[in-house]
Amino acid sequence: MQNKKFTGVVFDFNGTIFWDTKLHNEAWDIFLTNYNLTLSDEDKTKYLHGKTNREILNMLFQTDLDEELFQKYNGEKEKLYQSLCIKSGLGFAPGAIDFIEFLRGKNIDYAIATSSGKGNIDFYLSYLHLEKWFTPNQIIFNDGSIKSKPDPEIFQVAIKRINKNPKEVLIFEDSYAGIASAEKAGAGKIIIVNSNEDDYSNYNYELISDFNQVDRNIF
Repeated sequence: MQNKKFTGVVFDFNGTIFWDTKLHNEAWDIFLTNYNLTLSDEDKTKYLHGKTNREILNMLFQTDLDEELFQKYNGEKEKLYQSLCIKSGLGFAPGAIDFIEFLRGKNIDYAIATSSGKGNIDFYLSYLHLEKWFTPNQIIFNDGSIKSKPDPEIFQVAIKRINKNPKEVLIFEDSYAGIASAEKAGAGKIIIVNSNEDDYSNYNYELISDFNQVDRNIF
């Protein structure tokens, strides 16, 4: 029985409150084809989701890319992805905005901890009007100084940003790397957002497919 009350929430973003994983996969497919590279869907789940683009691109090209090449490849991929987002008209995950409004009403501190880089954060601010629900201080993103998931650092930074003990915090995640990161960060509770029907049979965490399924009584 869950009797503990939580005073903070940290959201992963991609695949969690914005169900864009298929669009990222599609953009990566186009990018990979352009460079005569291939990855299976299983490999995308294992090697791409939750990781920073620098780590992904170094893995794909099997080298430590210099800054110029990294910016070139990164820009190409994200331009493809952003174009697909706009074309799709994709919005927030089911129930996400209602849940965020609930947190605001209860004065529950919350933040985003995402592997996305600044270019995509700027895109989300424009495309999703993210600033309606998150201040810049509430968005912890890949600025090049934070280790990639499954390292816990990004969640540790987010938890510190909202001034909480990890055990007071509920983390929402969808990727295997992100779940491992949340575990290592010592989150009091982890909820998996099942946005892509991935195999979570190895985990003993609550699964949701709509944020309206989250028990409000745990706050």
